[in-house]
Amino acid sequence: MRIVRTDSFKKDYQQLSLQVQQMFDRKIGLFMENRNHPSLRVKKMQGYENRWEASINMFYRFTFEIHNDYYLFRRIGPHDDVLKNP
Repeated sequence: MRIVRTDSFKKDYQQLSLQVQQMFDRKIGLFMENRNHPSLRVKKMQGYENRWEASINMFYRFTFEIHNDYYLFRRIGPHDDVLKNP
């Protein structure tokens, strides 16, 4: 499966520190190997039919949707900010 990023995701990513970007880049490798890797703590978001969240670390999250042949990465950033507008 391939990854598609929303404009919001791209903008969020650019605003992250280099350290958090590097952590995410490592996590994305795990995600592509096994979306349910324990360190990602993937869970379905309540109130949405096809929206999921995953952890970069205890403070940063990213949200995504699962489609037939791609993942749509929607938002990335601090936990509370991302969950207000996933």
